[in-house]
Amino acid sequence: MASKAVPFYQRRHKHYDQDYRSTQTRYLVQEYSASSSRASSSKSRTLKSTVSAQAVGSRSPRVSPHSKSLRFAADEETVEFTEPPFRNRNVAEEEEYKRRMVHFGNELSVLEHEVRKAREATRHQVDKLAIQRVVEEKMAFERHVREECMIRAPEFLVRLRTHTVWEKSPVKLFCTVEGYPNPIVKWFKDNVIIDTASEPGRYRIDSKYGVHSLEIHRCEVRDTAQYTAVATNVHGQTSTNASVIVKRYRGEEEPYHSVLLPMQIPMLPEITYTKIDIMFLEKFEVTFGTEGETLTLVCKMMIVPDMANLQPEAQWYRDDVRIKESKWAEMKFGAGVARLTLTHLNKDDEGLYTLRMVTKGGSSQHCAYIFVRDAESTVVGAPGAPMDIKIHDANKDYVIVSWKPPNITSDSPVIGYFVDRCEVGTENWIQCNDSPIKICKYPVHGLFEGRSYMYRVRAVNNKGISRPSRVSEAVAALDPADLARLQVIHLERGKQIVICQDELEGDVKIPGPPTNVHASETSKIYVVLSWEPPAPRGRESLMYYIEKSMVGSGTWQRVNTQIPVRSPRYAVFDLAEGKQYLFRVLAVNKFGISNASEPTAPIQVQELYGAPSAPGRILATRNTKTSVVVQWDPPKQAGGLIGYYIDSSIVGSKQWKTCNNKPVKHTRFVVHGLTTGQNFIFRVKAVNDVGFSEESQESSPINVHAALTSPSPPYGITLLACDGHSMTLGWKHPRYSGGSKITAYYIDQRDVADLHWKETNVPPIKERIYKVENLKEGSFYEFRIQAANLAGVGLPSDASDHFKCETWVMPEPGPSYDMTFCEVRNTSLVIQWRAPIYTGSSAVTGYHVDICEMGSEEWKTVNEKAVNHRYLKVSDLEEAKSYVFRVRAVNAAGVGKPSDVSEPVFVQARPETLEIASGVDEEGNIYMSYKCNEMTDISQFVWCKSYEEITEFDRVSIETEGDHSKIVFKNPDKEDLGTYSVSVTDTEGVSASYVLEDKELEKLMALSHEIRNPMIPLKTELSYEIFERGQVRFWLQAEKLSSAVNYRFIVNDQEVTNSETHKIKCDSSTGIIEMVMDKFTAHSEGTYTVQMQDGKAKNQSSLVLIGDVFKAALEEAEFQRKEYLRKQGPHFLEYLYWHVEEDCTVMLICKVANVKKETVFHWYKDEVEIIPEEPDNVMSGICKLPIPQFSKKDQGVFKATLTDDRGQDVSLFEVAGKVFDDIINGISRIAGSSASELKIQCTPEGIRLQCHMKYYTEEMRTVWSHKDTKISSSEKMRIGGTSEQIWLQICEPTDKDKGKYTIEILDAKQSYHRTIDLSGQAYTDAYAEFQRLKQAAFAEKNRGKVIGGLPDVVTIMENKTLSLTCTVFGDPTPEVVWYANEKEIELGDHFKVTLEQGKYASLTINGVSTEDSGKYGINVRNKYGGETVNVTVSVYKYGDDLPAPKLGQMPKPAPPPVQKPAAKQPQPPKTGRQTRK
Repeated sequence: MASKAVPFYQRRHKHYDQDYRSTQTRYLVQEYSASSSRASSSKSRTLKSTVSAQAVGSRSPRVSPHSKSLRFAADEETVEFTEPPFRNRNVAEEEEYKRRMVHFGNELSVLEHEVRKAREATRHQVDKLAIQRVVEEKMAFERHVREECMIRAPEFLVRLRTHTVWEKSPVKLFCTVEGYPNPIVKWFKDNVIIDTASEPGRYRIDSKYGVHSLEIHRCEVRDTAQYTAVATNVHGQTSTNASVIVKRYRGEEEPYHSVLLPMQIPMLPEITYTKIDIMFLEKFEVTFGTEGETLTLVCKMMIVPDMANLQPEAQWYRDDVRIKESKWAEMKFGAGVARLTLTHLNKDDEGLYTLRMVTKGGSSQHCAYIFVRDAESTVVGAPGAPMDIKIHDANKDYVIVSWKPPNITSDSPVIGYFVDRCEVGTENWIQCNDSPIKICKYPVHGLFEGRSYMYRVRAVNNKGISRPSRVSEAVAALDPADLARLQVIHLERGKQIVICQDELEGDVKIPGPPTNVHASETSKIYVVLSWEPPAPRGRESLMYYIEKSMVGSGTWQRVNTQIPVRSPRYAVFDLAEGKQYLFRVLAVNKFGISNASEPTAPIQVQELYGAPSAPGRILATRNTKTSVVVQWDPPKQAGGLIGYYIDSSIVGSKQWKTCNNKPVKHTRFVVHGLTTGQNFIFRVKAVNDVGFSEESQESSPINVHAALTSPSPPYGITLLACDGHSMTLGWKHPRYSGGSKITAYYIDQRDVADLHWKETNVPPIKERIYKVENLKEGSFYEFRIQAANLAGVGLPSDASDHFKCETWVMPEPGPSYDMTFCEVRNTSLVIQWRAPIYTGSSAVTGYHVDICEMGSEEWKTVNEKAVNHRYLKVSDLEEAKSYVFRVRAVNAAGVGKPSDVSEPVFVQARPETLEIASGVDEEGNIYMSYKCNEMTDISQFVWCKSYEEITEFDRVSIETEGDHSKIVFKNPDKEDLGTYSVSVTDTEGVSASYVLEDKELEKLMALSHEIRNPMIPLKTELSYEIFERGQVRFWLQAEKLSSAVNYRFIVNDQEVTNSETHKIKCDSSTGIIEMVMDKFTAHSEGTYTVQMQDGKAKNQSSLVLIGDVFKAALEEAEFQRKEYLRKQGPHFLEYLYWHVEEDCTVMLICKVANVKKETVFHWYKDEVEIIPEEPDNVMSGICKLPIPQFSKKDQGVFKATLTDDRGQDVSLFEVAGKVFDDIINGISRIAGSSASELKIQCTPEGIRLQCHMKYYTEEMRTVWSHKDTKISSSEKMRIGGTSEQIWLQICEPTDKDKGKYTIEILDAKQSYHRTIDLSGQAYTDAYAEFQRLKQAAFAEKNRGKVIGGLPDVVTIMENKTLSLTCTVFGDPTPEVVWYANEKEIELGDHFKVTLEQGKYASLTINGVSTEDSGKYGINVRNKYGGETVNVTVSVYKYGDDLPAPKLGQMPKPAPPPVQKPAAKQPQPPKTGRQTRK
C-alpha cells in the first residue's frame, strides 16, 4: 500500500525544537546587540583595572532571561594612575628616574594590550554563555507552548505494507506515526501481542524519530500472518496492518547465495493470479440528500471464489478521486457488503461515486451520482453555503483561501463572502475580513508561525448570511522554504544528522537585498508580491519590509509598518484602482537592514480575467425515464473557470430549479430526478472565482423518456411440446424493450455436439412461441433467441437447457408457460399464465399454483382446488420477501408437468402506486380510469375483464390520451359486473384492478341519470323574510348560476314581472334570485313559485303561504310597518326590563332613542306617576327607576312614557307572577352569595341562629333544616328576619335541639348554604347564656317599680295640702319608702304615708310651706330590685308668680338586694362550629 501523502509541514514538526529560531530569540539577540554597543562605547574611557578584569574572567555572571542588557561592574570602574609624591632628587637621580620611567612605560603598554585582549576574550565567552542560557530557557518555554498547541491523537503518516518473502529471509516492516504526546506503538501478530522475550533474537522492535519498525530474522512459514501496529496516546488510538507471506523453495534449492560464490538467478515462471468473479447483487442508485443528513451507500455482491484470506479491496472514489477514511466518510467491507457512510452531508460530497472492487486479476466497479441539496437557511432568502475550501501557498504568516461559489438560481445574487479562521484546539472562530470579499479567493494575514488553523467561508446577499461551509483541513503556518534549507547526513547504523543550511553560512552581519521581486498574483483588491531571500542570508533569522511607490511620485512608503513579514511573499491591499505602483523589499536581521531590492516593473491592480462568458449551444438528449443528458459548448472567455451550473424548468412554468449544487468541470452532465413524460428545458451558466456568467440560451424542449436502444435478450426459453421431429418453444418478453416496440424475434439452434450456431428462422417471428421443424429424433438441442426493434437486433439470450427431441406420449398435460405477474402489492399479487400447448390425453380442466419462498426448498400449493381460469390472486404474503412460483395443469389423467420456475418476485408495492378509479363524466357516461406516471413512447394500456383482454367493443369503448386511459360503458347493466384490470406495457409491472359490484353499479347509474337529466342544485329553497318597513322578500339560492340563466316568479298561477311594487333581480355570482313585495296585504295569500333554466339544467321551488302561516307573515309585516312608523319619533330602543344591583336594589331600565331636549319622560305605577329623587336624563339614552328593598308591595304595572312634538311612545312592564319571581330570584342570588356564616345569639326566650346578608325579604325562598330535616316555623322554632338578616329562634332549647343547623337560600339556578354545629361546648355556652338572660328578664319583670301616677313637677300654694299618689308594682309586694331631699321622711301629722291594696302608694303633706319645697322621691323595692322616682315640689306664697316648671328625672331602677351567688356565673355567649356549603 502506498504511503500516505502528507504535506511537509505536517511530517516535520520536530525540527522546530532544535533548529528553529523563534521570534522571542530574535528580540533577545537585538537587545544583546544594543548592550554590546553600549559596552564598546565605554572602552574609549580610561583604562580599567586588570584585577577587575581577572575577577570578571573568574566568574560566570547569571543572566536573567528578562534582563534588558548585559553589562558588568568591572566595565564601569575607572582606575586613574597618579604620580606619587617623591622627595627632591638631584640631577643624576632625575635622569635615572626618567630612564626607568620610559622602560616601565614600554612594558606597561605591552601589559595593557595583553590585558585588553584577555578581557575582551573573557567578556565574549561570558556573553556567549549567558546568551546560550537565555536562548535555551526561551526555547524550552516555546517548546512547551508549541507542544500544547500540537496536542493531537496518533495518526499514521506511512502505513505498513504487505510483504512476500522467501523462507529463511529477513523481513522488516516500517510505519511512521505522528501525535503529541509521542504515541506508544505495540506490535501484534494475528491479534496476539508480540513478546520479544519469548523468542530471543527472532524479533527486533525499534523506534527512532517517529519511525517504528519490526524485523523478523530468518522467516519461517509459520510467520505468515497479519501484523498490526497499534499507536496509542492519551488522545486516542489508531492502527495499521499488513500481511507477511512466507514462501518455501522446492527441493534443496537455496533461496539466496553468498556474495562470494558465483550466483545464478533461476528463471521464475510467470505469475498467474487467481481469477475472482464479482457480481453486484444490489447496487446504490442515484441518490438525493440534504446538507446535514447522514447517507449510506450500500452495495451487495457475490464473490466467487469467496476465500477469507484472499478478499478484494473495496475502493471508493468521488469524481475519480480516492476517498479517504475521515470523520466525514466511514467505509466498511465484509460479508459481501461494501458500505460508505457520509456522516454529515455537505455540498462538497456531491459528485459521481464509484465503488471499485480491486483484485490481483482486475477490478469490477459500479458508479452512481449523489446530489446534495442546500440545507434550509437560518435566514429566509439567504444564499447557500460555499463549498470546496482549499488552502494555497501556506506560509509563516499568511495563506490564500479559495472556494467555490454556491448556485444562486432561486436566491438573490451573492454580493460577497466572509472568511473565518479557527486555531486548532479551540472553538473560537474569527472573521478575517471586515467587508465582504467579492471574488472566491482571499489571502489571510495575522497568523502565528507554527500554529495550525482551519478555515470556513460564508456567502452574503441582500437577504442575509448563509450557513458556513464545511471547515477546511488543518494547515500549519510554515514556510516551505525552511524544509529545503535542511540537509540530512546519513551515518552508520541508520543514524542521521540534520543540519540547517544557516549553520553553514559564514559570519554575515547585515543581510544582502532580496532578489527577483515580482507580482505572483494580481486582482482588483490586492497584489501578491514574491521574492527570493538574499544569498548568503547568514545565520540570523530574517524579516522583511515592503515599500511601495506610485509611478512618477518619487517617494517610497512602507507598507507593513507594524507587522514585519517573515516569509518571502506578501499580499498588499488598499491600492488605488487604475494606478501603477513600484515595489521593493528590504531584509532585516539583528545586525541591521539591508539595501532595498531592485524595484519591480510597474504593477497595476487589475483582474487577469473577468467573469466568464455565457456557454455556447446547449443540447439535451434522452437518457433514461427520469434523466436527460445535457451537453454544451464551453464559453469563449473561460479564464479561471471553476465549473458549470445547470438549471431546469418545466415548459411553461417559468420556474427554474438547480440541477447540481456543486460546479461540474465537464461540458456534459446527466440531469437526474426528472418526471417521466414532462417536457423540460435547460440552461447553463459558467462560474469562476470572479463570478457567474450570463445564462446560456435555453435548450429545445425535450420530453423525458428513455432513449431508443436495442432490446435486452429474451429469457425463459421453455420446451412446450415435441413430436419427435419438431419442438415448440416459448419464451418471455425482454426485460427492457429499448424504448421501441419489439418487432421480431430470431432463433438460433445447434446440436449439443456441434459448436456452431445456425439460424432457425429467416423471416422474423412476431409471437413469443415458435415451432422448430426438421429436427433429428433422439438428438439434444439448445437454442438462443434475439429480439429486434427499430434500433436494431439485440444481444442473444443465454443458451437454453438441452432439450431432447423425442415424442411426448404422456397422458397428463404439458407445462404451462409465459407466467407474468401484475398488481404486486405489499401482501398480494396476481399471477397469469398461458395454457399448455400439449394437453395430453384429454382437455385441461384446471390449474394448481405452487409457491416457494426464496431460500427455501419447500413448495406449497396455493389453491388446493384447481381453478379453471388462467389467473390467480395470491394473498397473505409477507411484505418485503421474495417468492417463486410454478403452475401445474390438470386433466382427467392427473396433474401434468410443472412449468418452469418463475423469476423471483419481490412482494412490495411500488412507490406512489395508483389504482383504478370509477366515476361518471360530464355527459353521464360511466367509466373506469387509470393514470400511469411511467409511460414511454411505446407504452400501451391493456384493459381486461376477468384478466382476458377486451377485444370486442359492443358494450364498452376505450379512450386513451397521454398517460390517462379509461374504459367507458355504453349501456351499463348487470352483464358488466366483474373484475376489470389494466396493465401498461414497457413498464416495470404497472397494473391495477377494480371489482365492479352490484351496489357500486347502482350508485353510478343513479349519478349518471342525474347528470343526463340535470337539475340546478339549490343551496336554499324558496323562502321569505320581512323587512323593517313591512316589505316581504322572497328568495332562493342556487349552487351555481351562469349569467345566461332564465327565471320567472309565478304567484297564484300568474307570472309576476319586475315593477315598482314587485322588484325582481338575480345575482349570478352568488346564485340568489329574489323578489321584494312593497305592500304585503290580505290579498297576498297564495302559492309563490320560481322557475329557472340554466343551459340544460332546470329547477323550480315553491312556497305556500295559506292559513295560519300567511296570517303570521301578515302580522309580522304589519308589526314591522308600525315599528318603522314608531321609530320616526321618540321611541324606546329597548323596552322596560329589570336588573338587580349589587346592593339588591331593583332597577327598572329602558333605553331611548331619537330624543331631544324637549322630550319629556315620566314614570308611572298603576297609573300613578312616580317622581324619582333624581330626574332621568333622556339625552343619555338610558332611564332608570330604582326600587330599594323590593317586596310584595312593589308588585304592579309600571309604565314609562316618552313625549314630544313628534309623537309619544309607551313601555309597559308588569311586575307580577313570573316576573316578580324572577326578580326575587335575582335578589336571592346576590343576597345568598353575600350571606355571612351562621352565628349564635342568645335571648331570654332561647337561642337564636342568625345570618347577615345584603338584603332579606320574606318573599325569598329560604329553608332551615336541623340534622338534614326541614324546619317549619312554630312556637318552638320561630323563623323571622329583618332587612339585613334572617334568624331562627329556638325557644326553650333542650338537648334534642343539639346538632347541625343549615340555612339554604335558593334562586332559580342554585342554592347557597350556611351551616353551624350547635353541639358540644358551643351548645353548653349558649344554653348557659340563655339561662342567665332568662333570669335577668324574670327579675326585671317582677322587681318593684312605679308604673304611673307621679308628675315630674308639682307647684302648690302655701298652706295647702299636697297629696302625691302613684301606682306601684312588684311580686312579691314591694316596700315603699318616701324621701325628701334625699332623706327619708319622718312620718307625723305633717307627713302621712299610705299603701292601699299593695299597689297604691301616697304621700300627704298637710299645710305645706315654703320649707316643704324640694325634691321628693319614692323608692319601691322587693327582693328582685326596685327603683326611685323623684318629684319636684315648689311652694309659693299667695300673690307670688308661679315658679317656672323644672323637668323631673326618669325613674332610676334600684339594684336588687345583694345576694351571695350560689353558683359560677355563665360565660358570655360563644358561637359554635360553623361551616359553609
